[in-house]
Amino acid sequence: MNVRQKKQEMLAAMHRARALEPSSFVPNKLLDTLIEKMHLKNDAELCRVLEVQPPIISKIRHRKLNVGATILLRMHEKSNIPIRELKELTSAALH
Repeated sequence: MNVRQKKQEMLAAMHRARALEPSSFVPNKLLDTLIEKMHLKNDAELCRVLEVQPPIISKIRHRKLNVGATILLRMHEKSNIPIRELKELTSAALH
């Protein structure tokens, strides 16, 4: 499989995942709450604390990538916010 095919496969997987995500998914509330509670300045600092590449947070913020189990656990470990509360934050803005 060449690079182009891998990229197309990855994009297709992202589109499938986005189609399955609930329409109430609001990642900005989650990310903004993490930044506030951890006393960070911006997404770049959040990336450093969570030890993820900046495009990951950007894709989550722009709803191109779901919050997966790995990053959810990392958010929990670094912020000490319960996982249930982190999950609720993604839909809290609509309720």
